[in-house]
Amino acid sequence: MSRIGKNPVAIPNGVQATLAGQVLNVSGGKGKLSLAVSPEVTVSVADGAVTVAPNDDSTRARAMWGTTRALINNMVTGVSAGFTRTLEINGVGYRAAVQGRTLQLQLGYSHDIPYPIPQDIQIACERPTLIAVSGADKQRVGQVAAEIRSYRPPEPYKGKGIKYAEETIRRKEGKKK
Repeated sequence: MSRIGKNPVAIPNGVQATLAGQVLNVSGGKGKLSLAVSPEVTVSVADGAVTVAPNDDSTRARAMWGTTRALINNMVTGVSAGFTRTLEINGVGYRAAVQGRTLQLQLGYSHDIPYPIPQDIQIACERPTLIAVSGADKQRVGQVAAEIRSYRPPEPYKGKGIKYAEETIRRKEGKKK
């Protein structure tokens, strides 16, 4: 019995969920998202909530039960409130700036790194050392944040690089004389 899967996903005001065959479409103030539902589970939209039930008692069906419910919950949260990942840049001369639909990164290399911003993602730089990645799709926001972080991951000796705001860097002691 999935403890996550058995809870219905409440649909808040301003969000519409429609089921067309095995595709669930959710639209709201932040955008539209769709999910191709696995054939192992049955999804129903009724009474302002989305419920998920497994088709049989197999291990795969029970696994997809909780997974599908979590994905639907992330879709509903994304189109109503949205998701944000915050990145911090540490290092002398390291900075970021948004120019049109491009994020310009200066990370200590001999050249600037242009990162084209995807259409469904918004990136804002309140300070030159703070990047806020936001959007409706939780997976896309996390993927874009991970791609930006991969240009200069934080190193353990001085902590220089791009890190998530909630991330803690384990520091190493430098070499001794």
